Amino acid sequence: MEMAVDPRNELAGRARELRNLLSEFELRLAELGPAAATVLPRSPDEFAEVRRSLDAAESDRLELAQRLVSTERQASRLMSLYVVTYQLHSTLDPEEVKAAIAEITLDLLGAERFVLVLREETDGRAAIALSRGLEDGGPELFRGDSYPGGDAAVDAALVDGQVRLEPPNSEAIGIVPLKIRDSVVGALVVLKLFGHRTKPLSEDRELLDLLAAHAASALLAARAYSTMVRRVRTLEGLLTLLKG
Repeated sequence: MEMAVDPRNELAGRARELRNLLSEFELRLAELGPAAATVLPRSPDEFAEVRRSLDAAESDRLELAQRLVSTERQASRLMSLYVVTYQLHSTLDPEEVKAAIAEITLDLLGAERFVLVLREETDGRAAIALSRGLEDGGPELFRGDSYPGGDAAVDAALVDGQVRLEPPNSEAIGIVPLKIRDSVVGALVVLKLFGHRTKPLSEDRELLDLLAAHAASALLAARAYSTMVRRVRTLEGLLTLLKG
């Protein structure tokens, strides 16, 4: 059976190959520069040809450097996506899944203030499952144990399951509904990013979409497992009473 190629290893290999090519290119260009300066061209055409060769070499070097940066960025993005899926699906404890969502939001999205709104299984009420950064401020809507509604963008995301970034007339800068098929489990509401984060959330759209899908499936799986465990323990208790 043929083994699947790990795309992370493939990207890492491409990055190493590009680094080696770039180092070799820069070395040859450095050697060529002083040598070309000592050669007196016999004609203006010859001088122009030498100049074109140097310009072409410099252009190739810059293109190679850009390709290296792009490859390393892809490798970093792929690693982030791998971390997200591993963290979310490595446990069947609902509290640990919530903690994983919080860790991803802090470390990978760079969110300083956010809340996780989840629909209750029994009555569909929107509860605040976790929050970060609201101790020193933040909207009153998200400061209790439940979300009563009132932020139009959050309310809409909980209905249609669409990611919203920089929505108008909203306290949130990003809303990531946790959706599996046609069921919206809840929403991650990002209210503020850390000051050191320079890029907007829109540049992490791939990560946001992955988080939306995998967080929902991880939460549903954890809920189903917890429900099953409770039922088994109840039955075991009944059996113990009957035997007694």
